[in-house]
Amino acid sequence: MEPGLKDKLCNNSDISNMKAVRDFSRELLERTAFTHVGTNGGNNSERSVRCNVENEEFLIPYNSRFYCSCVIKQCHELAGYKYDIVIADPPWWNKYIRRLKETNNKLSYSMMYNEDIASIPVKTLLADNSIVAVWCTNSPSNITAVKNLIFPSWGVEYVATWYWMKVDIQLKPLCPFSTGSKKQPYERLIIGKVGEVNHVPDDYLFMSVPSALHSHKPPLIDLLKEYVKKENPDILELFARYLLPNTTSVGYEPLKLQHISLYEVVS
Repeated sequence: MEPGLKDKLCNNSDISNMKAVRDFSRELLERTAFTHVGTNGGNNSERSVRCNVENEEFLIPYNSRFYCSCVIKQCHELAGYKYDIVIADPPWWNKYIRRLKETNNKLSYSMMYNEDIASIPVKTLLADNSIVAVWCTNSPSNITAVKNLIFPSWGVEYVATWYWMKVDIQLKPLCPFSTGSKKQPYERLIIGKVGEVNHVPDDYLFMSVPSALHSHKPPLIDLLKEYVKKENPDILELFARYLLPNTTSVGYEPLKLQHISLYEVVS
């Protein structure tokens, strides 16, 4: 651990009003519930740019591309492209999300059954030597589905499970470890491969203070790129909620967390 990391987190974090943080998160989700289906774009330059989409301003990272579209449909249309790293954060069927949808449609997204996720034509988009990383809930049925249904359908061999530990600014787990179906302080990242890649360790643990925004996962590129042999890998993210440099992002919400209101100018 970096020396002084805990002190840096404490000094740069204001936890005096968690209600304000939760209220801001809900307000932001409502405010960024844009409908951009059919909007495609990108930034081929070496610096981030601001762009206007339907009278809203967004920040587009350098060397990035996005498709606001159904993931299954867009993957068919991307046929011919090959990617060295594919990251997916599927909208697993979830009772909490279903209740949330009934309360406020703006705060939800369409859930998918395991068979629907398996039907995504990822296999046609994978380079000969590539890595696939899938965010998965702690549901035993979903874990089994990734290993025994989804990966085989995609032509992917399972190699490892990683764990994202969610911690507070004291670097302690956000909630107690539990048994059964109770909430856990971690999420799983299930990793598979095609062809030859560098050795991927199993039971790898990485941690961060999570975002206040629902389902906002940490970026993974810096963690994954060392395991592919290509120096500058081509990267595809499915069900994306934000954009990353050198990445093609696909889903209904790739611009969601790119809205200019979320950023501040630094000198």
